[in-house]
Amino acid sequence: MLIPPHTQSSLPSPNKPKRKRLLWSLANSISLDSTPSPDSMTDGQPPALPPKQVRRPLTSQSRSFSQPELDYPVNQLYDTSLSADKTMPNGLVPHDHLVLVKMSPDEQGRFGFNVKGGLDQKMPVIVSRVAPGTAADMCVPRLNEGDQVVLINGQDISDQTHDQVVLLIKASCEDSASGELSLLVRPNAMYDLVEEEKLEDGDTESNYQYSPERALQEQARPDHDPACLTDSILQLKECLNAGLIQQQFDQLYRKRPGLTMSCAKLPQNISKNRYRDISPYDATRVILKGQDGDYINANFINMDIPASRVTNRYIACQGPLPATCSDFWRMIWEQQSKMVVMLTTQVERGRVKCHQYWPNCGTSTTYGSFQVTCETEEGNSAFRVRQMTLTHFETEESRPLTQIQYMAWPDHGVPDDSTDFLDLVSLVRSKREEEEEPVIVHCSAGIGRSGVLITMETAMCLIECNQPVYPLDIVRTMRDQRAMMIQTPSQYRFVCEAILKVYEEELVKPLTPTEPLTPTEPLTPTEPLTPTEPLTPTEPLTPTEPLTPTEPLTPTEPLALGPLTPTEPLAPRAPGPQRPLAPDPPRAPGPQSP
Repeated sequence: MLIPPHTQSSLPSPNKPKRKRLLWSLANSISLDSTPSPDSMTDGQPPALPPKQVRRPLTSQSRSFSQPELDYPVNQLYDTSLSADKTMPNGLVPHDHLVLVKMSPDEQGRFGFNVKGGLDQKMPVIVSRVAPGTAADMCVPRLNEGDQVVLINGQDISDQTHDQVVLLIKASCEDSASGELSLLVRPNAMYDLVEEEKLEDGDTESNYQYSPERALQEQARPDHDPACLTDSILQLKECLNAGLIQQQFDQLYRKRPGLTMSCAKLPQNISKNRYRDISPYDATRVILKGQDGDYINANFINMDIPASRVTNRYIACQGPLPATCSDFWRMIWEQQSKMVVMLTTQVERGRVKCHQYWPNCGTSTTYGSFQVTCETEEGNSAFRVRQMTLTHFETEESRPLTQIQYMAWPDHGVPDDSTDFLDLVSLVRSKREEEEEPVIVHCSAGIGRSGVLITMETAMCLIECNQPVYPLDIVRTMRDQRAMMIQTPSQYRFVCEAILKVYEEELVKPLTPTEPLTPTEPLTPTEPLTPTEPLTPTEPLTPTEPLTPTEPLTPTEPLALGPLTPTEPLAPRAPGPQRPLAPDPPRAPGPQSP
């Protein structure tokens, strides 16, 4: 539903519990028709664009809000009021913040930026990526990700397809002697004002949304070089110091375009969702087996670690409801998971965040076809570790399970210090033991704190493997598998600061490049092959003495014995013809006589 600025007076008053959804679409920001309507043109100027929305500083997001403050009209949260005094005849807002950006290509004829959108994609042309150190990055004013391109070298591109836009950019290198490219852009034009939902932490969802292309998969990963890791950490530190972290987070899509969530909306499944707007993707959802329904609000999340053969497997899910506890334990059994990480308490600020789905220590409870026994419980004020046994009634098979509950996350916002949280992540890593079974991770909605933990463990693994750490890429990869992972800008800043702390304080040390290569020792242990000593003991072959003991065969002396000489009875077999040969024997004794 599109609400033009002049209708802002129709927004619900603060005394209403929910505010209406307010959606600004870029379909309204620039005409995509080949022939602009008269209402969209004023004195020959380009089509009207929406005003730039400037978010207030992050500090305003981190403080505690009362319910009346949260129900305040949307325009009070922004520096630019949605007043109607600047509207045009078609209800659009004129563009008063266009920027002219000029740049020259490098020696290879490249400008160093990517764009998405076009008439064929039914969306405006948006700068999706600016490579560091390129012409687009170094020009003044700088071209930024999220900028909407209005004119290319003075030509309106509202009726151009994506391929035509790319050709226009490339053609600028050939059409002029200098190859200079001139872009008229609307800075950070793509946004989406949506209803603010209070979820698990009281912080509100970011209202400024931008959906860039997946640069992570389009660009090749850097080589296995420690310098790449160092550079990425320096970039992270600069962004933190410059206050750009929230801007980066705001530019990332919350839900992957094109992925459906139909199963969560089925009538029989609606009651199984803790929050009506937190649903699993159909493509990555965990499908239960059996006849009792296959739905649970959970997604598989696989995080590959480049330059290694490691894939950290997770299942991110919501905190179980009283009616979904048996489904939760069925999922654990079917996926053969051995560890559950719980990142919330049962109740926070008087609101139930998660049902207690396990028995008290020393007791057993039945959940559907399973019996769960809590064997031991230990820990401190930050987290508790419970050892449990899960038994299937039908097969009578039992399996051990470890549950780690983190209780140091404050009711509102994020922890002031990341020490306890990093201890938790280290504990999870130590108990994972490179097992292939997925680790179950949940908070209340299964997106905020769960996303922080997965991001932190992934970053630690990347540091160990000397791989660059780009938190935004990690979040993007998670959101491609479960929507809205890492819920708020404050959570994103928290995990970025924790990553920087881990690297600078060497809580996780990167391996030297040779160490992963020196472990060719498993190849040098061809020594078990060098012990050809079992082959050198061909001496048992050299000891042909067992062949020399053919002496029992040499004793042909029994053949030398007279039994053969007594072939003399054979001499009579040829009495006639052999007589002339008979004189031969006497010849032999003849020489013996002398």
